[in-house]
Amino acid sequence: MQYVNRISDKELKRKLYASGAVLIRGPKACGKTESAKQFAKSILNVDQDEQVPVLMETSPKRLLIGKTPPRLIDEWQEQPKIWNYIRHEVDNRGAVSTIYSDWFSKS
Repeated sequence: MQYVNRISDKELKRKLYASGAVLIRGPKACGKTESAKQFAKSILNVDQDEQVPVLMETSPKRLLIGKTPPRLIDEWQEQPKIWNYIRHEVDNRGAVSTIYSDWFSKS
């Protein structure tokens, strides 16, 4: 399927250049992940990779290793403890961006 550019893509690109991480929030199936994939150089699908829970218990920092950022960490809310590792990685790394995509169902 061919990607259709979204109005939000320009804002995402601007924020990627301005900060160490970008969190994309929105309702389920609105295109967050597809937009993020356009900029990501590597992807971790937290909800699909069976190794994620094991690595969260043994070596969570390994989950953040990927190709040169930006790295998409999709559905990170499935492993909420990863957020602290993400924050520290961003602080240690400096201004290179990472993209985090999640959805929220609570009103």
